Amino acid sequence: MRLTRYILILPICLHLACNSNNSSSELDLGSDEQLSYNFHIRPILSDKCFACHGPDANKREAGLRLDLADAAFAALKENPGKFAIVPSDLEKSEVYHRIISQDPNTQMPPPESNLALTQEEIELIKRWIKEGAQYEPHWAFVPPKKAPLPKVKDEDWPKNEIDYFTLAKMSQKGLKPNETATKAELLKRISLDITGLPPTPEMMAQFEKDESPDAYIRMVDQLLDKPAFGEKMAVLWMDIARYSDSYGYQDDNVRTQWPYRDWVIHAFNNNLPYDQFLTWQLAGDMLPNATKEQILATAFNRNHKYTEEGGVIPEEYRIEYVLDKTNTFSKGILGITMECAQCHDHKYDPISQQNYFELFAFFNNTPEKGYEGDVSQSKPAKTPILWIERNDIDQLLTFINHPDTSKLMVSVMEELDTVRTTYILARGVYDAPTVPVKPNTPESILDFGENFPKNRLGLAKWTTDAKNPLTSRVFVNLMWQEIFGQGLVKSTGDFGMQGDLPSHPELLDWLAVDFRENGWDTKRLIKKILTSATYMQSSKVDQKKLSIDPDNKYLARAPRLRLTAENVRDLMLASSGLLVPKIGGPSVKPYQPAGLWEAATSGRGELKTYKQDKGEKLYRRGLYTFIKLTSPPPMPIIFDGSNRDQCEVNRGRTNTPLQALVMLNDPLMMEAARVLATKIHKEKPDAEAGIEEAFQRIMCRKPSAKELDILVSYFEEENERFVNEPEKAKDLMQVGEYPLDEKEIHAESAALMQVIMTIYNLEEAITKV
Repeated sequence: MRLTRYILILPICLHLACNSNNSSSELDLGSDEQLSYNFHIRPILSDKCFACHGPDANKREAGLRLDLADAAFAALKENPGKFAIVPSDLEKSEVYHRIISQDPNTQMPPPESNLALTQEEIELIKRWIKEGAQYEPHWAFVPPKKAPLPKVKDEDWPKNEIDYFTLAKMSQKGLKPNETATKAELLKRISLDITGLPPTPEMMAQFEKDESPDAYIRMVDQLLDKPAFGEKMAVLWMDIARYSDSYGYQDDNVRTQWPYRDWVIHAFNNNLPYDQFLTWQLAGDMLPNATKEQILATAFNRNHKYTEEGGVIPEEYRIEYVLDKTNTFSKGILGITMECAQCHDHKYDPISQQNYFELFAFFNNTPEKGYEGDVSQSKPAKTPILWIERNDIDQLLTFINHPDTSKLMVSVMEELDTVRTTYILARGVYDAPTVPVKPNTPESILDFGENFPKNRLGLAKWTTDAKNPLTSRVFVNLMWQEIFGQGLVKSTGDFGMQGDLPSHPELLDWLAVDFRENGWDTKRLIKKILTSATYMQSSKVDQKKLSIDPDNKYLARAPRLRLTAENVRDLMLASSGLLVPKIGGPSVKPYQPAGLWEAATSGRGELKTYKQDKGEKLYRRGLYTFIKLTSPPPMPIIFDGSNRDQCEVNRGRTNTPLQALVMLNDPLMMEAARVLATKIHKEKPDAEAGIEEAFQRIMCRKPSAKELDILVSYFEEENERFVNEPEKAKDLMQVGEYPLDEKEIHAESAALMQVIMTIYNLEEAITKV
């Protein structure tokens, strides 16, 4: 069989690998270990009991509540002489008798619920009751504290505080850390994690030659200072802020929120402290003598969908917009799923419907309208609007990339002169107001108190208060997820009772407190993680580690992670030399299959047809790709990009054959291969040297002798084919709009292009190793 066929099949096979997700809680507990309600008992009760015996009073059965100690220890309403739980007394504890019962009339959970306790879970509850049935506040609602660093046997391995926690956990699980990754692997890793771009050939040469002890730390600092750092960080924040370039709904017309994206990039590059970063976005307009930059930051709250359909009820949609703001704040910043409390008390977390609408009240006092006319009256921003003029850009908002003199419009926040009354809405329906409420926060998280004004600025102060148990934990966990692929709390957007328990609770708390104590310094936090021995391990895995820890929860190796959708594009652009490194500016429309927008349009508005951009706009980073909500760009979606319909904090990673087909056929990949091939062939006519150069640019390491031999053989085979069939070489190379000189079309360039396409399609090319 021809080598060509093997090469084309290989990437498809590599992409078919799939990741297994194990969401089960760890309940293993030795007889000498401390039993914890938070880590061993609450997960069982939350999964199997709280739906009927939890916070939601409307769904509570028999008046029994098991999520609060006082209620669980009280006499049963239906049988006052008995008690659900009697600490240290199994015989008098009805819960115990019910969970071991085989009688379907008394068994709990009841058979019709399709829930059942395992024998292990029954034994844990039995032991917990015998030991006194001690309740604890939910771990995430208790302010974090810095625990002493654990003692470890190998004191030479840790490079900073992180490593003491991870090494101690590895030892508990019978694991040992991997050896340190190679310099080439580390450089690729930190470059992708900090900038989202592969290292340049010059950086690779510089780092390889630098034998000084602090070479690695200096390279981390160098990368953190690059403008591309802000772009990499902005990808995550655009998901959280549900940024898009259109309004959504049926007509889905154009909007101009992109100056907000430019501000986010600027804020990360300037290392704006995270507490200020949040405060400006939540309430920048309410700060004393607020600048246009601070007001621009509040566009965070206005990125949700807007309707421009005729015949709608304005108040219904105005309420929808405020609900979206509330849900985005709770999920993206607090890491709590509060949206189900819109209709009823939360079934699992101590958050009532009243709590929900008290939080809703903070965002319910703006002059925003539910409807401002149909698509024929559309404008690219909705009331309230920030107007940005040329002199603003020249003097204050210099980070906004807007070359012409036209004014810009951005939807932002503003307060009404008089306070709008907020009501609890029955079933969450806009036209069913019941009891009036005032701005407040869930007391189970942190009491709002009297020190903060009852407005969005007060909410921002409450959010960044040292006593708030969630804000720093949630952000630290997001950063950990960005780097390791999975947070210390796997359920990134749910720190509630149904969320995952932290794999390293003391480490999470230590980092959260350290982050806050050091001025909410994002770059410092990232550097701390990237300079740990935990991060610097090799990603190699042996059978023992795979069997003990298949998901790498205990970090005895570095993860192998496929790049995010935007960074897959960025890698092809950067490695080929096509990348246009401009920062910011309006979104761009690169190549995409014909007819996608046209198949999902109402036929009205500016975005009814897709008009592909030309020139350098085709070669901007993935962050700047135009996002139309009703028809998101296909390549990012195939690679698990967010459709930006709502706040997202975790994209997940899939491996599918469709991704392999994209990599084999994407016009940008083929164009990148063509441009790189012609460039290298001019500089290095020798085939082997050219292949080695291309391999190093894409894979960020030198090829092994075997790899080089395979690729050279493939080049020779393809070169012979194109010599005999020159028209096929011409057909192959006429891809993409980047200028092609007719003199560059020959067999050697076409063969090298085929080799480069093959390299792009290797699993390692788009993987952080």
